[in-house]
Amino acid sequence: MKNPLAKILICFAFCFCFFSKNYAQTITIATNNTSLIYKVDGNHQLQQAWFGSKFADADNPDSLNDKSLLSRGNPAFPGGGMGYVFEPAIQVTHADGNPSLQLNFVESSIENENDDVSVTHIKLKDPEYSFYVTLNFKSYKKENVIEQWATIYHEEKSSVTLNRYASSFVTLHDNNFYLTHFYGDWASEMQFEETKLPEGIYNIQSKLGTRATNYEVPSFMISPNKPADENEGNVFAGSLAWSGNFNLQFENIRSNGHAGNSLKIIPGINAYASAYSLRPKEVFNTPHFIFTWSTNGKGQASRNFHQWALNYGVWNGHQKRQTLLNNWETTFFNFTQDTLVKLFDGAKKIGVDVFLLDDGWFGNKHPRHGDTAGLGDWQANKKILPDGLKYLVKQAEQKGIKFGIWVEPEMVNPKSELYEQHPEWVLKLPNRPIDLSRNQLVLDLTNPKVQDFVYGVMHNLLTENPGIAYIKWDCNRFMTNAYSNYLGNNQQALYVDYTKGLYKVLERVRKEFPDLEMMLCSGGGGRAEYGALKYFNEFWASDNTDPVERIFIQWGYSYFFPAGAVCDHVTNWGNESLKFKIDVAMQGKLGFDININKLSEKEIQFCRNAVDNYKRLQDVLNYGSLYRLIAPYKNSIAALMYVDSSRKRAVVFDYNMNVHHGDTYQNIILQGLKPASRYVVKEINVEEGKRNSFRESGKIYTGDFLMKEGIGWYLNGALTSSILEVTEVE
Repeated sequence: MKNPLAKILICFAFCFCFFSKNYAQTITIATNNTSLIYKVDGNHQLQQAWFGSKFADADNPDSLNDKSLLSRGNPAFPGGGMGYVFEPAIQVTHADGNPSLQLNFVESSIENENDDVSVTHIKLKDPEYSFYVTLNFKSYKKENVIEQWATIYHEEKSSVTLNRYASSFVTLHDNNFYLTHFYGDWASEMQFEETKLPEGIYNIQSKLGTRATNYEVPSFMISPNKPADENEGNVFAGSLAWSGNFNLQFENIRSNGHAGNSLKIIPGINAYASAYSLRPKEVFNTPHFIFTWSTNGKGQASRNFHQWALNYGVWNGHQKRQTLLNNWETTFFNFTQDTLVKLFDGAKKIGVDVFLLDDGWFGNKHPRHGDTAGLGDWQANKKILPDGLKYLVKQAEQKGIKFGIWVEPEMVNPKSELYEQHPEWVLKLPNRPIDLSRNQLVLDLTNPKVQDFVYGVMHNLLTENPGIAYIKWDCNRFMTNAYSNYLGNNQQALYVDYTKGLYKVLERVRKEFPDLEMMLCSGGGGRAEYGALKYFNEFWASDNTDPVERIFIQWGYSYFFPAGAVCDHVTNWGNESLKFKIDVAMQGKLGFDININKLSEKEIQFCRNAVDNYKRLQDVLNYGSLYRLIAPYKNSIAALMYVDSSRKRAVVFDYNMNVHHGDTYQNIILQGLKPASRYVVKEINVEEGKRNSFRESGKIYTGDFLMKEGIGWYLNGALTSSILEVTEVE
């Protein structure tokens, strides 16, 4: 072309079209019902254009025009030190000391793992530094769940300090926001409250190091505009999958300008004492943040989480759970080999699958007769168990049951051979008095040698005793006065690298023993989160097993965890009847911790019948859809139900707690059934010689009737319970 001006105009037009297309790019992360949409603005900045219910034309880049939320200026992952004046998602100090970070859009890509799961990667870069952040989104279409995390990487001349590093940054717009958060302590886990968020920043955080969920839980719900109830209202539900220190930040920004009122949801690792030094070309992945959006209240948000957890979030989520009998409340530390073998007979009598030997079986130089010695010396005590664990495994097998065992491999007693040999392997400040909790210290899992030791404990235990079918992994203290000899001057990495070290151990254990059923325990519910649950089949919800209090604790857990992942045991706690205890424990993963020898033959038979019912209905109880029907918080009663995926079977749990004279009761309105189908309703777990509490047991109803009129409240008296099996009539 001879005309220079024409060349310039064509070049200009090409560049304009290229950059206009590039920086008007729309990136959509979608499930069947939800869309998270980003756009790139004219300054190369990635902006959140939409989050909420899915648009019919969400894949059309023009579906969000200039009047969309893009005009409100919602940065997708703002860096600190530049023009963004609110709480950043990430704040760094570069190798040259510059404390600012700008992240420009580079490119995006998508991978389709299967028909249900796709992964979107959005690459961002600082224009002045070789510093990169990739935002990763895994969308689960059927479950209506999105999982987000950030990958941080740089090629600067020396280390960059990560001062803050969130996993996600989601913006909601409305005038008011109502937060439901979960909290508690030992024996009072998973309490919750709903509160209207004030303007400013509200934090939910943990600094415990190991028992991350001892006081606060990294799971929450947000209801925009007004509080949502069980079946109505919009709900954002999120959970951070991290077993260490976390921080959930909620910045409520009220603006009179064009931006409008907004809530910034910023979950991630707690920045407390954790300014992380990232070496050149080292890759840092933040914890995964799992979230869902419901337009049908908290109940649907919970069912989304449950379905996701069973399919992806819990180790072998659909694996059949084994019922068990634990010896702890029968013997505590006082047992012998013969004592245990005799207890096997009790496990066989009530029909459970596994006998679980709890604390006190190990230590020779420093025997584990109490919690003051032996922790760390994982060899069977020769005086208590002269024939070793192999003998117990064999004896259990001969009696037709399996054998399980308790371990606490992350911890050590100062009075142990391990501590005598390796005092440098524990977390403790060198110039401070030793700070014990439960007479023990935390092993330093930032140290690869300690990781090898902890893995070796599990490897040796399970390979030398291949019949062990169940592991209870405990963690009975949090970090205090924590200092790592291995890390030296890099103590800011301690809290992060400890958790990463734990995961490395668990990955090795799971690679070698993929079919082993394992319970995650932490002095009660100290590890109720999805970071560790991806390696465990279930978790111990609370040491408080009083059935009335467990109704509340288990109700709280039900907002985020499927029933099959929550261990519920029948124990000596509480003065309620054996039936009431079993009816409460059957809500989740059923187990026992009682002295079978003290039960009558009638009680033993009742336990066996209940175990048989649990096994027969496990597909419904542990893997079905949960509907919370009548909450216990403002009532003296409670009711909930599970419905299987075919909607042909359901199980309803009803409880009278501390009733009062003059109480009035609402009907039990069932949910999740097929309106046109007919269902027979039959009471189960009925004690021998007693009449059914539900006098209409065996009656047939339509699904429509059960979901509109329901069943009249039928329990009489305090501390009474009933379980109804609902089956479609062909």
